[in-house]
Amino acid sequence: MTTGPWLIAGLGNPGPEYAATRHNIGFLVIDVLAARTGGSLARHKRGHALVAEAKLGTPGSMQRLVLAEPLSFMNESGGPVSALMAFYGIEPDHLVVVHDELDLPFGALRVKLGGGDNGHNGLRSIRRSIGTGDFLRVRAGIGRPPGRQDPAAFVLKPFSAAERADLVGFVDRLADAVESLVEDGLERTQNRFND
Repeated sequence: MTTGPWLIAGLGNPGPEYAATRHNIGFLVIDVLAARTGGSLARHKRGHALVAEAKLGTPGSMQRLVLAEPLSFMNESGGPVSALMAFYGIEPDHLVVVHDELDLPFGALRVKLGGGDNGHNGLRSIRRSIGTGDFLRVRAGIGRPPGRQDPAAFVLKPFSAAERADLVGFVDRLADAVESLVEDGLERTQNRFND
């Protein structure tokens, strides 16, 4: 039996100039999930996003996934997310948002339900667009900027050489956490992944 669907939205900014930046770690996770499930990201006809439809699980317990990378800039992520939720009939409890998190050190991961936006413009936009903050979040730690560097500039910079050495493993772990959320639920995922 197939249940769902789940919308997995990875946040980032469109365009090659942003592809390798800290703010785009959500896109990297969606790329991995699409590769794992054999999905192919393509422009959606209604939602302003790249989307791949996929399935996760085993026969008898398949979950339908909609993997999405909004094509708006980060601070307007809510429009594409709400459009996809409407198109696929997805409720907020089946929305998972993967995003960068300044308040966690690089490589740390936290999974949670609800909460504020903590200054994250993508989360603020989604909450405003769908009318609630009660959706699942996979928070990818990118750390605070060094010295007095502006956080807004820091998130738009590429990962450091040291970070890049660990980035593939970190993104894989984030993708594992998304899969666990869908298959095993919040509590088991938090127990397994939260640093």
